[in-house]
Amino acid sequence: MRTCHLRFAKLNGVERACALLLLCALMAVPLSAQTLTTLHTFVGTDGANPFGGLVQANDGNLYGVTYGGGSSNDGTVFKVTPGGTFTSLLSFNSTDGALPVDQTGLVQGANGNLFGTAGYGGTNSRGTVFEITTKGKLTTLYNFCELASCMDGSQPYDGLLLATNGDFYGTTLFGGTNAFGSIFAISAGKIKTLYSFCALSGCADGASPYAGLIQATNGDFYGTTQAGGANTNSNCDVRGCGTIFKVTPGGGLTTLYSFCSLSGCADGYSPYAGLVQGSDGNFYGTTPVGGANGTNDGTVFKITPAGKLTTLYSFCAQESCPDGIGPQAGLIQATDGNFYGTTSAGGSVGGGTIFKITSTGTLTTIYNFCTQTACADGEGPYAGLIQGTNGDFYGTTEEGGTSGAGVVFSLSTGLGAFVETQPTSGAVGQAVKILGTNLTGATAVTFNGTAATFTVVSSTEITTTVPTGATTGRVRVKTPGGNLASNTAFRVVE
Repeated sequence: MRTCHLRFAKLNGVERACALLLLCALMAVPLSAQTLTTLHTFVGTDGANPFGGLVQANDGNLYGVTYGGGSSNDGTVFKVTPGGTFTSLLSFNSTDGALPVDQTGLVQGANGNLFGTAGYGGTNSRGTVFEITTKGKLTTLYNFCELASCMDGSQPYDGLLLATNGDFYGTTLFGGTNAFGSIFAISAGKIKTLYSFCALSGCADGASPYAGLIQATNGDFYGTTQAGGANTNSNCDVRGCGTIFKVTPGGGLTTLYSFCSLSGCADGYSPYAGLVQGSDGNFYGTTPVGGANGTNDGTVFKITPAGKLTTLYSFCAQESCPDGIGPQAGLIQATDGNFYGTTSAGGSVGGGTIFKITSTGTLTTIYNFCTQTACADGEGPYAGLIQGTNGDFYGTTEEGGTSGAGVVFSLSTGLGAFVETQPTSGAVGQAVKILGTNLTGATAVTFNGTAATFTVVSSTEITTTVPTGATTGRVRVKTPGGNLASNTAFRVVE
């Protein structure tokens, strides 16, 4: 028996050519699965089809967006507690934005509000940057296509990055000087275009970035484009098969890798997702198509800062693709040092998977979606995962659930609780928020062994400053329930 999973979003033109992916899988032999908890099932009026991921805010709750649904069917912003209590915060109405994707999720600013993008809507119908309080009050910070020919960018499809300088950075799929996307910075509602893609002949520098950016430990920004680059293939966009790039805060762009450099695109192509920097300093990511198995079902890759790419895994490596098909989203590195991600299709029943992969490429499928009756557990996860401070993983599926409009889920794999710092780097005297679970009664905070003064704000938040004498390393919090370490090392800078 053959099943096919096809997601065709509200796209057009070049977008449609880039975004249309036929993700077909044979029914696979069932694998053992872990227990997944469905926290919320969307029904349409409260949102539908969440393409985006989640963020855990300093109140301990999870926030996200849906692509559709709500009072105007233009998407929503929602909140859900780790226990599953759901609140719809806002329904977009086109004038204030529409159809948010924000694959990597919203981002929380220093003021406690959440920031994101809508791919459509706004005064020019080309997307917006918005700020929303945790109570649901929305402010539109910028409407794209304010300049002639959308030279300021058009249609931001992924979320924002809060950089170490306090500004937000992002990408647009189209617009810019050359009409094929841009990199921008925004501060206090004022936007600055750092780079416009397709500046080189044949778009050798990349075109149409779907994914957002990350800021590496060296201070530069890294990302991907789904088109452009030095290589073409009949299956790719006419402008090329996609790239990995680095861009400095000043806007200087370097193309690190052009996909489809290997015969048959064994290295993958057309990456929709961004990157994550591992604890080893290398970058890790996915492509939804290409690979070494001849099935065109996607890859997981590693790339060094110098641009040497290694394909760690090609999906559909097994008969009937029980290992998954088409990873649309990026990876996270969890507290066990392994990377975790999702595939939008494939698995034991074709509904997509959650997988774990080591830095050397050993992949384990840890959950198969649509294994519950009528896909009550969800189907088609297009977004990646986050790891909550309680150690569990959280995410969304674009389809499935009892109404077919997607779900929010949690998955426990036995990993322990930890704390997270905001920001993850700073100089002595820098104000730092420490987020966690059950922090009430904390008696000590240390930065790589150096004690810091602190204030317990709530059960989920501690405020502190980087103490004199601190060095780069883990932040640790001593609580009545035990000692908690930060999920990443805090980098002390001069």
